Amino acid sequence: PSRLSSTSQGHKGRFGHEFLEFEFRPDGKLRYANNTNYKKDSLIRREMYVSETVMREVKRIVADSQILREDDREWPEGDKVGSQELEIVLGEDHASFTTAKIGSLLDVQSSKDPEGLRCFYYLVQDLKCMVFSLINLHMKIKPI
Repeated sequence: PSRLSSTSQGHKGRFGHEFLEFEFRPDGKLRYANNTNYKKDSLIRREMYVSETVMREVKRIVADSQILREDDREWPEGDKVGSQELEIVLGEDHASFTTAKIGSLLDVQSSKDPEGLRCFYYLVQDLKCMVFSLINLHMKIKPI
């Protein structure tokens, strides 16, 4: 079964361990978690089921990104600023990527593998936008 999972980014800072993660499961379940202590906020967890059409679109976005051709060996490693992870399972393909938290495209362009990291950066941005849109359609919360 195809799935996109363990998409997360986080860091440990003055507000403690803050992170954002989401997972699309093969049965259509979308799981979302956002932990921040900024302004005394707490862990936000949401779960919902999405349609087969939405799952096909997630798979299309991942396939079109060509992320499965990339390799994270030359990407910056996570540090005290934070890290980002992405795990993808699409059919027989399985890939895991880890890099430092990306603040802007300048971080991407100054890396040893700007093309590969750019692919990762835009895919994560696209998936986050989709997740936030789905959450806003289903629930009344304001994600970061």
